[in-house]
Amino acid sequence: MERFNHKFKIFIFVLISLFIQCGDKENNNDLILTLLVMPKTSGSNVGPCPPASLPTEIPVANTVVTANSTVNGFNNSTKAINGICGGGEFSGSLDVYALNLTGVGATLVLSWAGKTVKNVSGIDFIVYENPFRISESSDRYAFDPMVVHVSFNGTDYCGFDLSGFNPSVVDSNKISSWPGFAGLRPTIYNMATKPFTLDELFTTVNNDFLLGGGDGFDLNDLIVGGPGANCDAAARTFIQTNGFKFIRLVSASAVNNPNTGSGYVYPHSYDNGPDIDGVVAKSVE
Repeated sequence: MERFNHKFKIFIFVLISLFIQCGDKENNNDLILTLLVMPKTSGSNVGPCPPASLPTEIPVANTVVTANSTVNGFNNSTKAINGICGGGEFSGSLDVYALNLTGVGATLVLSWAGKTVKNVSGIDFIVYENPFRISESSDRYAFDPMVVHVSFNGTDYCGFDLSGFNPSVVDSNKISSWPGFAGLRPTIYNMATKPFTLDELFTTVNNDFLLGGGDGFDLNDLIVGGPGANCDAAARTFIQTNGFKFIRLVSASAVNNPNTGSGYVYPHSYDNGPDIDGVVAKSVE
């Protein structure tokens, strides 16, 4: 809850700052008081989500392989596999599993109950977290970056290119500073209140955003090695040819940046990492 409250405080601070800069003072005071008493959960708790059963036509990762989070109130790993309950562009869902910033609790491994995620055309899977945009006029987001690895055998994990990471603190809440990471784009998809078809979920709209939100990954973009990964060229080729069975999600702060020898830094003022809503594949067999 601390992590969500912090995001909400950032949102309120930005809105208050905007109101202070324009309009007459008396009206601004009324607006500020209204903002301060707004409910913190916005629309994220509206509707019966998670659903009683997962839609059969949406291949959601439905098995927890490894989960050791100690984040109080958000360490129920079933929240990562019980459906996608996005809160929209300006609100984060609370039906999530939160990772620790470092240590064994900073990693979550999921699977599709023995099925294989196939390498098909374009984006092959989407990772959903609970980030949100700070304001309609801003390109800044409240998010928790994470590193994504995939494996066929549960031992050899391949990752994606993170070399474009921008370490500038002033730009740390820009999506463009974190290429190759997940946990960046808001989750629009809500299985109860804003459903999409599988094709719609994998439809790209402006600026590399997906219609249902989340961060999409293409297996053709896998690299050999990479931060936190241990795959060689043979393992990468095998996954790109045959697909993968396991996905590993790790707090960016728990993965060593080869340029610094320490974790990828995001300026947290709270003590937990990414809040995982779920993962959807395009094709499994």
